[in-house]
Amino acid sequence: MQLDPDSGWCQGIRHCPSPNFNARPAGEISLLVIHNISLPPGQFGTGKVVEFFQNRLPVDEHPFFAEIAALQVSAHFLIERDGAVTQFVSCLDRAWHAGVSRFEERESCNDFSIGIELEGTDLMPFTDEQYKALIGLSRELLKNYPAITLARICGHSDIAPGRKTDPGPAFDWARLRTALKEQGEKQ
Repeated sequence: MQLDPDSGWCQGIRHCPSPNFNARPAGEISLLVIHNISLPPGQFGTGKVVEFFQNRLPVDEHPFFAEIAALQVSAHFLIERDGAVTQFVSCLDRAWHAGVSRFEERESCNDFSIGIELEGTDLMPFTDEQYKALIGLSRELLKNYPAITLARICGHSDIAPGRKTDPGPAFDWARLRTALKEQGEKQ
């Protein structure tokens, strides 16, 4: 996969544009936020995350869908259990993934972050395929947005403590950071 810096879209992955985005206030991209999501909760491979990010979730298919149907949410990327990557919003635009949030005393993280959703739950280990895709995508993002450093990669729980818990204790932060650090040392 390769990011086109002029469009903010990665080539070589699936594109499913979401209407849930707007322009970045200052155009700054300096934070990477890792999330998890599954719809219905704890179920994978349903395609419902794509429908949710496109405001097409069928509310009559599951009781939880009726609870979240009015939300307008997106992320820049989704990495499914098999490692497939889908992009919903250009990296140059502001996806609606972080909500009420703060990083290093700065509020509204959507303004300056890229959001990556991993198909999963807080307590279930993520797959090797997901880590491989996440590491590859993160390397591409760090290469193109040098203001994102290892110290500026965090979880949703880090920027919205008490409100959010993802990506959860099952996420292997050491695996991600080690792989990204090793790549940085090779350059």
